[in-house]
Amino acid sequence: MQKNPTFLTVVALALVDAQGRLLMQQRLPGKHHGGLWEFPGGQVENGEIPRDALVREIAEELGIMVDPQALQPAGFAEQHGPIPIVLLLYTSRQPGLSPRGMDGQAWRWLTPEEAAALPLAPMDRALLDALRNNRS
Repeated sequence: MQKNPTFLTVVALALVDAQGRLLMQQRLPGKHHGGLWEFPGGQVENGEIPRDALVREIAEELGIMVDPQALQPAGFAEQHGPIPIVLLLYTSRQPGLSPRGMDGQAWRWLTPEEAAALPLAPMDRALLDALRNNRS
């Protein structure tokens, strides 16, 4: 019997710059949660480990290469529904990176407080809240 995953694994990055700001991007219109802000990342493909999937997704979305050894697991969020999702969040400080929206999406460096004021995708809101609570 073939075993199929019972949930979709997604990875995201809380990339922190030298000023302690987080890199956030806005989802494109027409996509699920279009127009909402999120941590950059995406789906883990078959055969990938989450860390490698995150490096690939960040390169595809933002045109930057992050060091996989500098990625630190930070938490996760779950979404129940027809296709349950588990979102794994990593944090990293990698100065000198110059992101660009490869798909035309908007992105910004924001303080955690500025990010909290944006309309965020629900799981990203939960993860940002957890990051902010761990900093205090």
